[in-house]
Amino acid sequence: MKTIKLGTSTLEVPVVAVGCMRINSLDGKQAEQFVRTALDEGANFFEHADIYGAGKCEEIFAEAIGMSASVRESVILQSKCGIRPDVGMFDFSKEHILNSVDGILKRLKTEYLDVLLLHRPDTLVEPEEVAEAFDQLESSGKVRHFGVSNQNPMQIELLKKHVKQPLVANQLQLSITNANMISQGFNVNMENSAAVNRDGSILDYCRLHDITIQPWSPFQYGFFEGVFLGNDKFPELNKKIDEVAANYGVSNTTIAVAWLLRHPAKMQPVIGTMNIERLRDCIKACNIYLTREEWYDIYRSAGNVLP
Repeated sequence: MKTIKLGTSTLEVPVVAVGCMRINSLDGKQAEQFVRTALDEGANFFEHADIYGAGKCEEIFAEAIGMSASVRESVILQSKCGIRPDVGMFDFSKEHILNSVDGILKRLKTEYLDVLLLHRPDTLVEPEEVAEAFDQLESSGKVRHFGVSNQNPMQIELLKKHVKQPLVANQLQLSITNANMISQGFNVNMENSAAVNRDGSILDYCRLHDITIQPWSPFQYGFFEGVFLGNDKFPELNKKIDEVAANYGVSNTTIAVAWLLRHPAKMQPVIGTMNIERLRDCIKACNIYLTREEWYDIYRSAGNVLP
């Protein structure tokens, strides 16, 4: 498995992250087999959140991998906190962050997280409280690296005003069909909807500040409306992806991930499949380097128009 540096840290991570949001859909033996396959393929970066399965996903993962001191040193664990579905709000308070991490560590049966991300932005955030929480988590050894999720440049800058730890990652929705952060860069100063800057140029910002973008839902269109692969709603896109896949002798899944990895931003897609063969197909993307022509052909076939 190819690796990249996560942000400005020295942490070497696989270019494909294994998302565990749906691991609670597997029984015990299936979960164990899935995790073992990921490890055998070199995909040892496992991505969680405290809300996935109301915490059950982290517990299932720890059981499936047989968490122990030796096992822990062979994997990289990331989790997220900040969403409170029980009361319908986001919460970046110091108390909630600290309590959330304690719960995450208990469920994962580990003493530390390699990476903690703040989930969806909390408009009531007090950056000073976040800084205090991060300092306490770092000094206690409970968290080694920090980042954010779904945040725009000014939200990150606000945190950086007080937080001393580098923010190494930003998890953002990005796929061939959900590519606004790319499209608006093509349409600067144009009078069309694609020119609307909805995210503060987050793609360029992350590249400028060496923050690793972790695309989530790399196969989804809309907001969890479904996958675009094999979908009749995207005939031209699937025709082009299938054509490129045939040229490389791989699956359409592999090409969809390779499209993201081709971008020079050095992204780390978060793969959410619990299907072992599809996981293997995703990992194969590490060895595919699309040509510039192939990348643009796929982009345009999704209905994205170049000015």
